[in-house]
Amino acid sequence: MCDEHTAEDNARFLGIAHPSRRQFGMMTGVAGLMAVLPVPANAAAIKGRDVVIDTPEGKADAYFVAPATGKHPGVLIWPDIMGLRPAFRQMAERLAQSGYAVLVVNQFYRSTKAPFLKPGESFDQPEVRAKIMPFVEKLTPAGTVSDAKAFTAFLDAQPEVDRKRGLASTGYCMGGPMVFRTVAARADRYRAGGTFHGGGLVGDKPDSPNMLIPRMKASFLIAIAENDDQRAPTDKDVLRKAFDEAKLPAEIEVYKGTMHGWCPPDSKVYNAAQADRAWERMLALFQKAL
Repeated sequence: MCDEHTAEDNARFLGIAHPSRRQFGMMTGVAGLMAVLPVPANAAAIKGRDVVIDTPEGKADAYFVAPATGKHPGVLIWPDIMGLRPAFRQMAERLAQSGYAVLVVNQFYRSTKAPFLKPGESFDQPEVRAKIMPFVEKLTPAGTVSDAKAFTAFLDAQPEVDRKRGLASTGYCMGGPMVFRTVAARADRYRAGGTFHGGGLVGDKPDSPNMLIPRMKASFLIAIAENDDQRAPTDKDVLRKAFDEAKLPAEIEVYKGTMHGWCPPDSKVYNAAQADRAWERMLALFQKAL
């Protein structure tokens, strides 16, 4: 998950050994320049709308987008630690163009509406971390499960969602564990899960994400950043063993040359080639599992 060590890694990756406040500003300025994602071949016409979802703990703001006609498999997206923002709306729209009904949520709705960062702000900045961490502290495993159930019910209630087909969930950074909790809590509906530079997937507590795998009925894609793997080199082995024992298909790979946060198009360590490869692997998973 993103922390001050991730900020230091990213600074070194960008050739800044000991970033000053001014250099952090330059780095986050780069992050504010969002790449334009490719349009899928035979892209469907889509329609999106801002929505508010009732949960046991309040009203969650979110963005729902789907092909303009027909019914389609539903996908729940959990954003990274910088929350629901234009980059994730763009990613949701790209997925909808490939034939999915997509809900991307503001996981921090208990604390703030999205977007809550100004252009150029990034988790690398100490003052931004100080702003976000209180939001994070309000997120508990039980709260995530409660939210997941509410978001799943919302998806299933939409006329654009084909309830005869399974659902999928994807998550980035801190969203990775949220995917595990979602797929385990509603194993009756979820048939696919994907995590991208997910943090904290392995632990030794009864409710650690890896401990939830036996409750699942889904196939998985776990795309790991190279520097995350260097810090926790045995996590991938723990996950492989758990999925094998649960007899669930799981594609678990370290993406060479990537840094934590390489997938969202507004990230300063965005790696277009590897992000596109992970995206294609996700689409292949969805096509097979849903």
